[in-house]
Amino acid sequence: MNADPVSASAAPSAPDFASLHVAVLAGGPGSERAVSLNTAKGVVNALTGRVASVSLVDVTGPDFVLPAGTNLAFNAIHGTFGEDGDLQAELERRGIRYTGAREASSRLAFDKIASKARFRTAGVRTPVEWVLRADEASAESVTFPCVVKPPREGSSVGVHILQTPEGWDAAVADASKYGADLLVEEFVAGKELTVGIVGDLALPVIHIQPRSGFYDISNKYPWMTGQGGTDYFCPADLSAEVTQAVQAESLRAHRALGVEVYSRVDVLLRESDSLPFVLEVNTIPGMTESSLLPKAAAAIGMDYASLCLKIIELSLNSD
Repeated sequence: MNADPVSASAAPSAPDFASLHVAVLAGGPGSERAVSLNTAKGVVNALTGRVASVSLVDVTGPDFVLPAGTNLAFNAIHGTFGEDGDLQAELERRGIRYTGAREASSRLAFDKIASKARFRTAGVRTPVEWVLRADEASAESVTFPCVVKPPREGSSVGVHILQTPEGWDAAVADASKYGADLLVEEFVAGKELTVGIVGDLALPVIHIQPRSGFYDISNKYPWMTGQGGTDYFCPADLSAEVTQAVQAESLRAHRALGVEVYSRVDVLLRESDSLPFVLEVNTIPGMTESSLLPKAAAAIGMDYASLCLKIIELSLNSD
C-alpha cells in the first residue's frame, strides 16, 4: 500500500489572500445543480476569514451578477455552464480572474468523445468505445457487456451498464435525453478508482466501492437521493507498483488534455491484469468537505481550507 503522492514541480509564489474579494459561483443550470450548491457552501465556509471577503453567487446562466469589488471567481459549478467552457469564456470576456481549468481545456475534458481521442493520441489507456447517433443506435453495432452514457454529462447521469442486449432500448432512450450522440464503452471489470491532481501532484488513490450496483448518482450522493451509498478507501489497498502506475496514468491523462490547476481522474483497474483504464478527467470535481478530492488531500495532511487556498494560488499563478 502506497500513500505517497507523485510530484514534479516547484511550489508557485503565494498570492496576497488578504486582498482577494472572492465570489464563489454556484448552482448552474444543469443536472448537477444541487451538488454544486453543496460544494459552494463548503468553499464559502473554508474561505471566510482567510480572504478579504467571500460571497456565494447563484448562477443560472450568463447574466449572473458579481458583487462589486470581486477580483476572483471561485468556480464551483459542476457540469453545464461551469465545467464545459462557457462560464470560463464569459469570465474572460468580463476580465475576471477565476479558478481551475481554462476555456479550451474545459471544453475538451467535458466532451468524453473528444477527450478519449486525445487520450489515444497521448498513449493514455482508455476503454474501447463506439460513438453512435441516438436515433440510429443499434445493439448489433457494439459488444456486450458495455456501458452506455451521454458524452457531455457528469455525476454518472444517464449512464447504464448492460451485460446483454436486454435493456438497450431503455438505456439509449435515457442517455439520449442529454444529446444526440451516445458514447458506448466496453465494460472493464475491476475496481473503481479516482485520483486527484493538484498542480503537478497526483494525490493518493481512492478506491470507490458502491454498496450495491455501480457508482451512479444515488451511490455518489445518497444525501440527495435518499438511497444508495458507497464506501471509500484512501489510500486504496494496492501494491506500491500498481499505485504508482495508476497515479502516473492519471497524471498523463490530466496533462494530455492540457488541464490547468486541478482535476480528478476516474480510472478502472482491470481485475484480470491490474492495468488502469482512464474514463474521464473532471475539471470541477466535487468539493464538499466529504468529497473525494478533499479526502485525498487530507491523506497527505492538506485540510479542506488549505486545499481551497492552494487552488486559488495555483489558479492565480497560471494566468
